[in-house]
Amino acid sequence: MSLNDYYKILGIDPGSNVTGYAIIGIDDDKLITLDIGCISVKSVKDHFERIKLIHRNVKELIISYNPNVLAIEAPYYGKNVQSMLKLGRAQGVVIAAALEYGIDVYEYAPRRVKISVTGNGRASKEQVAGMVNNILKLENNSLSFDATDAAAIALCHYYSTYSSIIPENMMNGKKNKWLKFIEENPDRII
Repeated sequence: MSLNDYYKILGIDPGSNVTGYAIIGIDDDKLITLDIGCISVKSVKDHFERIKLIHRNVKELIISYNPNVLAIEAPYYGKNVQSMLKLGRAQGVVIAAALEYGIDVYEYAPRRVKISVTGNGRASKEQVAGMVNNILKLENNSLSFDATDAAAIALCHYYSTYSSIIPENMMNGKKNKWLKFIEENPDRII
């Protein structure tokens, strides 16, 4: 199966120092991790240069993998206004890169991401990472929390919308589970 045969979700955990990313492919009901990692711009002193590098790297991911959607963590509220402003800029350039290539964008609150992956909205980063490693069967348990958080965001989108997002022509002749259930159980539909 070629890379273009998968329905792909690009998950992004934006940050002004480190931006985590994960690209998850869906093959029938199996999840395949196509890429996972971080864009680190810590060593760059100029904030606008950092933003430019984040934008460029996200565009390179989009060009390489041609994702169908972008799932990104929604802004959260913090007490440090300067940090929030810098985070908002990082989120903005990621969203702009996706929109530039016609990719639909979905935002998920941190609590919703944690609930979808661990069942607990107050889960620790270690718990999220553990579940991501388990769900995606990742062999590299030393991934940064930024990378595993990005994968959790992609998984949140998968769990939230899987039944309606996969076009039939990408299902390799198979019906998704919900459509199959409905066809097999018409008497249970109200």
